[in-house]
Amino acid sequence: MLENSKTSIQVKPHTGDVEKAVRGLGWEWCVEDGCANYVPGEAVVITEDEAEELLDAASSLYNMMVQAIPNDLPDAFLQVLGIPENLWQLVRQSWNDDRQVHLYGRFDLAMTPDGPKMLEFNADTATSIPETAVVQWASLAVAGKNDALQYSGLYEALVEQLRVWRERNEDLAPALLVTYIGASAEDEANCSVITQAANEAGFEAHLCPIEEVSFSTEGDEKGVWAQVESEQWRHFPFLFKLLPWEQIAWEEPELLQTLTLLSRSRTITIANPAYTLLFQSKGMLAWLWKAFPYHPLLLEADIEPLTGKYIKKPYFGREGQSVEVVDRGRVTKVRGEYDKQQQVYQRWCELPEDDKGYQYQAGVFWSGEGAAIGFRREKGIITNLSQFVPHIVEG
Repeated sequence: MLENSKTSIQVKPHTGDVEKAVRGLGWEWCVEDGCANYVPGEAVVITEDEAEELLDAASSLYNMMVQAIPNDLPDAFLQVLGIPENLWQLVRQSWNDDRQVHLYGRFDLAMTPDGPKMLEFNADTATSIPETAVVQWASLAVAGKNDALQYSGLYEALVEQLRVWRERNEDLAPALLVTYIGASAEDEANCSVITQAANEAGFEAHLCPIEEVSFSTEGDEKGVWAQVESEQWRHFPFLFKLLPWEQIAWEEPELLQTLTLLSRSRTITIANPAYTLLFQSKGMLAWLWKAFPYHPLLLEADIEPLTGKYIKKPYFGREGQSVEVVDRGRVTKVRGEYDKQQQVYQRWCELPEDDKGYQYQAGVFWSGEGAAIGFRREKGIITNLSQFVPHIVEG
C-alpha cells in the first residue's frame, strides 16, 4: 500500500560558505546568523525527469483546483472550506475579477515510488522565497559547481507575475506597498525579494511593516498610505501583504471591512487576492479528492476520519503545528495553537529518506506555473525550523 511505500533519496556533500556568498551579492537580508545550520553543506540530487515531474505536478494541481471551484462560490462551498463569513464578499469579488492576480504559492509535495503526491498548498503567505530563489542558487557557486543545473527560477517567475498584475491594472498608478509583520525578520526577508522583483517589473515598490501603514475610507485620504521619507507620505494603489487572510478576518475585522470597501471602489488591488484562501484551506484537500477521486497526484482526504494510517490537519494550521499522525489508534501529535480549528484527514504518505534517517519534503513554487524547487528535511514532522536543503539536477 502507498502508506507503507518509501523511496530513498540521494544526498551529496555541497560545501562552501553560503552566507558569505549571499552577502557578497548584496543580498544580506537573505541570511540570518543561523544560516550555517539552516542550510547544511549537502544537496539533494534529483534527475531532470524528476525535476520536470515536480514542476508539472505544481502546474497540474493548480489547474485542478481552479477547475474544482464552483464559479458562483455558493455559501455551502465556502462553509465546507471554512472560509470566515466576513471574508465571503471579498473572496467572491476577487474571484470574479480577472484583474486580481495570484502572484505565487508553494506546493508541499512528497516524492513517492508512484510519483509526486500533494501534501498541501501554501497559497496565501508562503515563505522560503529567499532560500529557493537566491540561497540555493548561491550555494552552487560557493561549492564550485557553477555549471550545475538547478531549478531555482522563482525570482524570474515573480517578476513576470508582478508585470502581469501591473499590466492588468493600468488604470492604477504603479506604486506598490509591500508589507509584513514588523516583528518577523523572516517575513521581511521574503518581502525584500518581492520588492526587488516588483521594481524590476515596473513598479515603484516600497517595503514597510504593516503596523506603520495607514488605511482610510474617508475623503481625500481614502486609500492606503505609508511614510516613504521623513515627513513624506505616499498613496499606494497596489498592496502586497504577508499577513494571512484568515488572521485578518479573525483578529482585525475592522481592517478587513476597510480593505473590502477600498477594493470594491478600485482604490486598491491586493495580492495575494482574497480568493487564494480557497486554495490555502486544507479543506481543499478533501474537496479535490471528491472532484478528482484517485487522481495520481492526490492522497485520499476527507472531512471525516479515515481508516488505517492518516494525518489530521487543522484547516489553517501553519508550520506543522497541531497535526496528529494516527496509526490504527496510536496517535502522535505536534503541539500548536490550531487545535480548535476544523480538521481534515489525509492518507499518510511516507516521505523519501536518506541513509541518516532524514525525511525530505519537496517545496515546489507556483508562480503562473511550476517555477522552482527546494527541499526541507527533518527526522519527523516538517516544521518552519526544519533545514532547507539545496538541490542539484544530474542525469
